[in-house]
Amino acid sequence: MKIFVKSRDINISLHILVWSTLLFLPYFVSTADHDYKIGAIPGLFFTISGIIHAAIFYSNAYYLYPKFWNKRFWWLYILSIILLIITSFQLKYHIMATWFPEVQKDVTNYKFVFAPSIGILIISLVYRKVIDKINSEKEQKEKHAEQLRTELKFLRSQISPHFLFNVLTNLVSLARKKSDHLESALIKLSDLIRYMLYDTQGEKVLLSKEVTYLSSYIELQKLRFGNDVLINYNISSDDETDHYTIEPMLLIPFVENAFKHGLGGIKQPLIDIQLSVNKNRLVFEVWNQSDHEEPDTAKDESSGIGLANVRSRLDLLYRGSHTLNVSDHDNVFHITLTLLLT
Repeated sequence: MKIFVKSRDINISLHILVWSTLLFLPYFVSTADHDYKIGAIPGLFFTISGIIHAAIFYSNAYYLYPKFWNKRFWWLYILSIILLIITSFQLKYHIMATWFPEVQKDVTNYKFVFAPSIGILIISLVYRKVIDKINSEKEQKEKHAEQLRTELKFLRSQISPHFLFNVLTNLVSLARKKSDHLESALIKLSDLIRYMLYDTQGEKVLLSKEVTYLSSYIELQKLRFGNDVLINYNISSDDETDHYTIEPMLLIPFVENAFKHGLGGIKQPLIDIQLSVNKNRLVFEVWNQSDHEEPDTAKDESSGIGLANVRSRLDLLYRGSHTLNVSDHDNVFHITLTLLLT
């Protein structure tokens, strides 16, 4: 709203500046000895004509054209501008005949008296066209931005239930085992939920918070699987990490996917997670073993939500500033995300 008001104020100020310059032009370029004339036109008549021109400009640009120029009333618009021009001609002639008879006597002055009315009308028409085009493009951009915001909200709303579904499945597993780690897992889960509820409401979060969130999730998985799964997790970064921001819950789907599909049917599961930050360049890699002999029916219906979701968010928020490579060779599933941080 503040930007709109500021833009409107600038526009009004620009109009005042332009018309003030035109109306008082004779008093800037001429002198009283020459009756402030521009050519053969006295300064006062020039200024009065300028007021008439302003009336033509704004009548056409802000009333006649917006109101009548459409497929239904185009003929009414043509009739209106003809009447507007004729009225300006008569008004100028009456003023000229009453107050400036010396200008009237010289017929060669008429082209300088009457032609500007037509010129101003054309200028006002071009101005209206340009303004309409600018407003239309602005409106389209606003609609597009709103669509992106709506889509992003939807994508974020998908992440939380999907994530909680996977974590709760982990906790059920610990409960069935009557594991001593269940209490620690519940505490970590509460930290994760707090992050999702309170820290991810803005557009971006600090990278350090996202990394802490990711680490908590990995620790939760370690509590669940213990020594049954070998998990390598390494973070390397420069000293500027705390200043970078990132889309919240952007990295977790890759790790979820690794735990979901990198364990079943594999004798010695291994999941390798590497995150590095150098200046403003983040590189995130996840490896997990995959069992191609595992039937597709063994995968739950939500298995594709995470990766599809993160692809969409990357396209929305980091278009042109990220690369995502996914490979699945020799029973190893490997993703590499490179991201330019802000």
